[in-house]
Amino acid sequence: ICPGFNFGIGNVIQGDDGINRWNVYDDGCNIVDGLTTNENPCTLGIFGCSPAPILFNQYTNTFTDTVYLCQTDPQSENCESDVISVCCRNDGN
Repeated sequence: ICPGFNFGIGNVIQGDDGINRWNVYDDGCNIVDGLTTNENPCTLGIFGCSPAPILFNQYTNTFTDTVYLCQTDPQSENCESDVISVCCRNDGN
């Protein structure tokens, strides 16, 4: 879904009552992590955000605490109907 990256983060999936979901996918489009909240996703620790226009620029794996840097990638694909908004990788730093 993101050539050369570890993970892709999908666009927001809007649910009921203001609850939003962001899925983190591996290269096989398997959901491996994510966030469901009605709060600001930029302040909850899993995602870091850029200044406006806001994009996720960091992802912290909730299972390993490994930090991945994220960016847009014109080669990113979709996982079913979920468009990948940013691609994330850890270069060992």
